[in-house]
Formats: sequence, C-alpha cells, structure tokens
Amino acid sequence: MDHGDPMQDQEARLRAVADAQPDFAGHLGARLLESTPEKVVFEMTVTQALANRNGVLHGGAIMGLADNAGGTATFLNLAEGRSTTTIESKTNFLRPIRIGDTARAVCEPLHRGRTTQVWQTRVTRGDGKLAAIVTQTQLVINWTE
Repeated sequence: MDHGDPMQDQEARLRAVADAQPDFAGHLGARLLESTPEKVVFEMTVTQALANRNGVLHGGAIMGLADNAGGTATFLNLAEGRSTTTIESKTNFLRPIRIGDTARAVCEPLHRGRTTQVWQTRVTRGDGKLAAIVTQTQLVINWTE
C-alpha cells in the first residue's frame, strides 16, 4: 500500500498554508512570490488608494504588508492546530515609495521558538533601495473558539 511521499505531502501542506491569505492581503494587493519556513516574499504595487497625501505609500500599508508577511512566515513554522497573532511590531521608515512603484517585502526569522517567533521584514522599492525595516513578534497560540 502506497502512503505517498512524506516530503511532497509536507510541501503541499506548506503551499496550502501560504496560499490561504486573508482578505486583507488581497485588499492591499499583496502578491505572494515565495514561501518557505525560512523566507517569505511579497510584492505590492503602490496605488493611489494606498498612498498618503504626499503621493507615497502610506506607512500603515507598509506595516500591513510586513505584518501579513510575518504572519504567513509564522504559520509556515507552526504545528497543525496552532495559530498566531502579532504581539509587537516596530517599523523604521527610511525612504518613500511613490505611486506606481512596487514595494517588495522579504521576511526572514530572527527567532523561531515554541511560544514566540520574531521576524524581520525588509521592504524595498523598485530600485532596490531599502524603504523600511519591520521587526515583529508573533505569539504562538492554541486557538480555540
């Protein structure tokens, strides 16, 4: 009896977890480009709807993109039945990202523990220059209704 390839089963599970993005990610226009337990990458086009009054990507949109990346990364490192929520986030804004440009968020782990995970997301502009660094702490929880 064939029980399937455990590696393929795990890869399929991780793909399903990464692909199950919240509606909020779609609202932002966040596109998942890469998802592994070691790195998550999203891109987002800067639109008028996401801009502040200066014609650049709103800080809240940057934070939302990074938070979504960190949450996705954490989910890729959780045991089945576990969930996560952000308990702390710090953002350093370094450069603006103008309307029409693309924000790229690359999220990598700083710590992956049993009760918390800490992620750093580097947000760059289309020219590759660093626009923001977000460090967030995710609490690992056993979610019950």
